[in-house]
Amino acid sequence: MCSGGFAKCLGISLMPLAIVCVLCNILLFFPGGTSVDSKHITVEVWYFGGILGSGVLMIFPALVFLGLKNNDCCGCCGNESCGRRFAMLSSILFAGVGVLGAGYSVIVSSVAINHGPMCFFEKNETEKVWGTPFSNGDYLSNKTFWTLCQEPKDVVSWHLSLFAVLLVMGLIQMALCAVQVVNGLLGALCGDCCGGGDGN
Repeated sequence: MCSGGFAKCLGISLMPLAIVCVLCNILLFFPGGTSVDSKHITVEVWYFGGILGSGVLMIFPALVFLGLKNNDCCGCCGNESCGRRFAMLSSILFAGVGVLGAGYSVIVSSVAINHGPMCFFEKNETEKVWGTPFSNGDYLSNKTFWTLCQEPKDVVSWHLSLFAVLLVMGLIQMALCAVQVVNGLLGALCGDCCGGGDGN
């Protein structure tokens, strides 16, 4: 497969991943599937890892990759393949943007999973407060801790599931963009179709 066609496949793969990440981030604004006061939403949700990092910043590389197959940039210096080589080279920059965006989402998701959700819990025998009752991911290995969160209902599993999806999607996006860096280098060095002539 030619490098332009392969880049198009990567772009097609990135689009649904970006949409899933945006949806996950939006759902995190409704902990446990319920509407709560904005100050009771987990802090990491407001960092918009899924919307900005794995969403908006991933749309740009995806669109560029989708257009590479037919992009010859009108040729240059009398050589039709020169424009395609330049387009493949420029795709490396957009792949870098994608890696940064997905990396941001992965970091935010990792921190959020480690901290746990914000919920209404019993601080002591006389006081109930909104906060994060977990520390250093201690709730991950001990499911009995999940009962500490009294409201919203099932907020721990909601928080953990959605941020885990964001984490996995971000890692996949980083891998796909890293593959495009290699693909872009190959396309820039030896043309759109290595060993088969440029653009054929």
